[in-house]
Amino acid sequence: MFNFQGPAPGQTDADMAVRALKEESEYRFPSFSAQDAVTLGLSIRKRFRGSNRHAKGRGLVLSIETIAGHTLFSCTVGDLGHLSGIGDVSLDSWACLQGMVGVVKRTGHSSYYVEKSMSAQGKRKADLLMTAGSAAAASGEKVYGGAFPIWLENAPCCPIGVVAAFSGSPQEDHTLVVHTVRDYINKMREGQPTPAPSAHMPMPQPSMVVSSHYEEQPEHEQHQQTEQDWRSTRAGSIIHTHHTGTSQPLPVPPAGSEYDDSLYP
Repeated sequence: MFNFQGPAPGQTDADMAVRALKEESEYRFPSFSAQDAVTLGLSIRKRFRGSNRHAKGRGLVLSIETIAGHTLFSCTVGDLGHLSGIGDVSLDSWACLQGMVGVVKRTGHSSYYVEKSMSAQGKRKADLLMTAGSAAAASGEKVYGGAFPIWLENAPCCPIGVVAAFSGSPQEDHTLVVHTVRDYINKMREGQPTPAPSAHMPMPQPSMVVSSHYEEQPEHEQHQQTEQDWRSTRAGSIIHTHHTGTSQPLPVPPAGSEYDDSLYP
């Protein structure tokens, strides 16, 4: 059974913020695919289902998506309602989850780090929305722990995605996500996954079909033959225009050829 570990006794908000920032720098993926998102999501779900919190009737909503908003994994652990009238999760849980994801997308840090760093500075959660203006307030950003950025080892410019879980306890949600991410990355490194294709891999060249009419011909003979073909086509086009009165597209002369201006009407 997965047991959530709280902060060590005597730790301040500043200490927990520093630890959360260290986790972001240490837990970076060697690679990340849609299949990794599914496996990671199922691992988080399994751990929560085996936890004391779920045994006590708590539910969870979980999402893994790219920075661009493309959903890779999403699920709910629990039900909206029971015969008793008390549900494990609610529709508002998803609103809170998306608000946490919005904080990661805007700051590049875990929502738990943002929460604790603001608390250490004596700032309110509402101050984060005020600094961002009406756009953040309209998006419903929530400064609760549980959303963690997905970084790649070789891409320090920005995170590529967000993994987020919400069950109503910021500390425990953050611990659940971070510990599962840590263990999954360790398994990836031990298994030595297949590296991504090299950026310098040669591109396949399209095959060219050469007409047998030009095979085994010297280059100057090919040019002469091309010019003769063009003159014949051009002359035929002029004759067809005079006899039928219809307009035909003018053929393009071969490069470097000397054509007769008298052929043009």
